[in-house]
Amino acid sequence: MSDQVRVVLADDHPVVRAGLEALLTSLPGIEVVAVASTGREAIRAVVTTRPDVAVLDLQMPDLDGFAATRELARSAPDVAVLVLTMFEDDDSVFAAMRAGARGYLVKGAEQEEIARAIRAVAAGEAIFGPGVARRVLGFFAAPPPTSDPFPDLTTRERQILDLLAAGLTNTAIATRLDLAAKTVANNVSTIFAKLGTADRAATIIQARNAGLGVPKDRK
Repeated sequence: MSDQVRVVLADDHPVVRAGLEALLTSLPGIEVVAVASTGREAIRAVVTTRPDVAVLDLQMPDLDGFAATRELARSAPDVAVLVLTMFEDDDSVFAAMRAGARGYLVKGAEQEEIARAIRAVAAGEAIFGPGVARRVLGFFAAPPPTSDPFPDLTTRERQILDLLAAGLTNTAIATRLDLAAKTVANNVSTIFAKLGTADRAATIIQARNAGLGVPKDRK
């Protein structure tokens, strides 16, 4: 890659598109080689001109920025995609990353920030605007969500299953939860059906494998 970074710009708003083109053209070392207003136009422009960077909005007619990014990752993998959009929600950020974007900026970014991002993705780096970077770091810093092994059970059924796994009889469970013995028996039958188990022993094994039935001070 030469010192001059060649860029294709795609945005569906004429005023925004013209402003971005003027901004990028004014930056030293950056050359706008094509401008597009739709996702499909952007792909054609990239395939035709083979720029270093494609700067894409996410919301475009006929093919949105996510689909355009996926297509460019397939048809022009050597071209880096930098998303420049008004959306900064987690779903948009991570969907763009999964599609193959190397950078993500929110519209309103300073001129120098845009220039730095274009040069960075052209050089093979990944770059995010400050707010987006905090979201990405927060996502990876957060503990992974705990999956629910029995999502079909109600709160009451889960309580009964926990006590069942602890070895309590239906009568003892009824006493513990202040329920009628028949109510507990009905719930136990429903639990068998939801877990797909044939009997009490198989149900207890499945529940214990999921961590139920363990005294709270030993969990």
